[in-house]
Amino acid sequence: MSEAQLLDTQRAFDSVAADYDGPRGNNELIQRMRLTLWNTVRSELPAGSRLLDLGCGTGIDAVEFASQGYRVVASDWSPRMVERTHARAEAAGMQARVEAMHVGVHQLDRLEGGFDGIYSNFGPLNCAPELGDVATQCARLLRPGGKLVFSVIGRMCPWELGYYTVKRRIRRAFVRTARGATAVGMNRHTIWTYYYSPREFYRAFAQHFALDGYRALSLFMPPPYLVEYYRRHRGGCEWLGRLDDRIGAWPWLRDMGDHFLIVMYRR
Repeated sequence: MSEAQLLDTQRAFDSVAADYDGPRGNNELIQRMRLTLWNTVRSELPAGSRLLDLGCGTGIDAVEFASQGYRVVASDWSPRMVERTHARAEAAGMQARVEAMHVGVHQLDRLEGGFDGIYSNFGPLNCAPELGDVATQCARLLRPGGKLVFSVIGRMCPWELGYYTVKRRIRRAFVRTARGATAVGMNRHTIWTYYYSPREFYRAFAQHFALDGYRALSLFMPPPYLVEYYRRHRGGCEWLGRLDDRIGAWPWLRDMGDHFLIVMYRR
């Protein structure tokens, strides 16, 4: 990924920072996936742990964890998102527990170590130019036995394949099969994105980290961009969501979904 592509991605997220807490970045389906990451982090790392948030966005996750007794360094490649995180932490009275920093996932060498856990929500790591470098830096930043909890955009999303095929947008239906950096439009800007299966993703971390487990997110439940469909069929979709919760970690099924949630620990 070139410097120009990194800047494209930065400008895209800068352009939506002001309203990213609304339907674009935090609708009901997004919040449902967010809760899964929150619960996983809380189950893996005790309150009081020092956490690093990769791609913090507007700081929703960072402030939530701070309110639960964690200490969080929240980092993002978008300076506008970092400003939003500062403001959110201050409004919540959590500025002593949340340190927001303008650091991209490709700049982790700028951070000092000593973290108990590192998390990332909704695919910032899909925008990392060299995932192996991220893995090396995470190993440096984490204490021995420290945990990684990442929500990553997956390669195979059955809902997306079906939805865009029905609409006869075949190229869009199969966009996640692309190899290398793929241009994804947002707000008349471009986000450069890599798509991964869980196994592809883990290979980049395997030298330094052991796999604890992974599960699908929004496999049966519609993906977040179909929130209007969810609102029209809320009862049936909630039943599908319960199905996600029950069997989304089963072999084979866990390799699909809009995102996957993966947990690793430092060897």
